[in-house]
Amino acid sequence: MTALAGIDCGTNSIRLLIAQPVEGRLRDIHREMRIVRLGQGVDATGQFAPEALERTRAALSHYADLLVQHGVSRVRMVATSATRDAANRDEFFAMTAQVLGRAVPGAVAEVITGGEEAQLSFRGAVGELDSAQGPFVVVDLGGGSTEVVLGDPDGGVWASHSADIGCVRLTERCLHSDPPTAAEIAAAREVARELLGEALQVVPAQQARTWVGVAGTMTTLSALALGLAGYDSDAIHLSRIGIEELSGLCDRLLAMTRSQRAALGPMHPGRVDVIGGGAIVAQELAALLAERAGIRELVVSEHDILDGIVLSLTDTDRSG
Repeated sequence: MTALAGIDCGTNSIRLLIAQPVEGRLRDIHREMRIVRLGQGVDATGQFAPEALERTRAALSHYADLLVQHGVSRVRMVATSATRDAANRDEFFAMTAQVLGRAVPGAVAEVITGGEEAQLSFRGAVGELDSAQGPFVVVDLGGGSTEVVLGDPDGGVWASHSADIGCVRLTERCLHSDPPTAAEIAAAREVARELLGEALQVVPAQQARTWVGVAGTMTTLSALALGLAGYDSDAIHLSRIGIEELSGLCDRLLAMTRSQRAALGPMHPGRVDVIGGGAIVAQELAALLAERAGIRELVVSEHDILDGIVLSLTDTDRSG
């Protein structure tokens, strides 16, 4: 059976999924994530740093080897927030075409809009959930942007908004001390509330019954809430966290030093210095969704835009 692959290149990480489609769902062959911090400094400088491009090239070269190893016939690579913002994005695209092309001839990266990102995230996130729990508000909390999407599995996406806030962007903008000062945290909360409030003016979250969180900040928060000694995808997938527990966890993370966060078992080294920014976004979202939709818990899914990317290759209207 044909193997398909998706690559999601975000602001903080680059991720790979190789899978086989089986009756409308995916059977994982290989799933991997590497922190490359492609968006390092983009918010301030407007362009990719050379060292960030090199980290991304090294990770993508490894992924290309895996595509060959597993006989992948088609791959779709999407790039999101940081790439939309970078003045030297042509360097990124030349690099990705060269590296990917040796594994799957003609393969290139593509920049997707916030709307496309929302559609793919929603499709990947709700595929295994009971439609009776819908409508769903899916939140993809990334490094440079946060996608807020409302919909149901049958009717698809009803509304979406891409907010220019994420764990890397908010950390670089506001959280400079170790640990962050009360003034820094207050400033970050103000930024988060303003941008998330704008998102919820576009997305009528009061119609949602279930909040689903995806991507690294959310899955790390779940791992910590569950008290895991290390990162365990099976335990994290479709786990549930009450918003009071979530808020307390976020407060504890913000009070920690970098070395204290690094000592936490499930904490990926690449998330140590940005998890505080992500925690603030999650915490402010929880408060807004409780107030507007009466939602009192977060469902964390390990399936997200990456799964949506691979599923999009199975659509009959895509030619390659």
